[in-house]
Amino acid sequence: IKLYFTTMAEGYDPKRSRVSDDTMQLWRVSPVNGDLSEVPGIGPAAIKKLAEADPPITNTYQLFGKFLMLKGPDSDERKVTCLEHTERFWYYLKQRGITAHRSAIVKAIAEKAATFFAGIYDETEWDDEDDDEDDE
Repeated sequence: IKLYFTTMAEGYDPKRSRVSDDTMQLWRVSPVNGDLSEVPGIGPAAIKKLAEADPPITNTYQLFGKFLMLKGPDSDERKVTCLEHTERFWYYLKQRGITAHRSAIVKAIAEKAATFFAGIYDETEWDDEDDDEDDE
């Protein structure tokens, strides 16, 4: 008997997010209050891990700040693309010990940031990839 295992490519993929479209839409149009638990995909374990980071992330504004910092640095020859930017943020969360719902968190922060900064995120850049489960 031969068993075949397929491995998911590691990294950000918006299709891995299990956050419902309704929840994501509500998040996109709601004001930010600063409580990390307002971000779809972030629960008590993630809040604890982010608070233990160096430097600590203790509110939603700081998390947006980290996301935006990862958009650069740019040079005259090269700009950080949307794909690279979201990968950087996904790996940042992984390095901070966030083990569940990373794609959901990246998607939530990126989509909300796109309401502030047009063009910073475009989910259609992943349209040619297969559907996968959320990373755990």
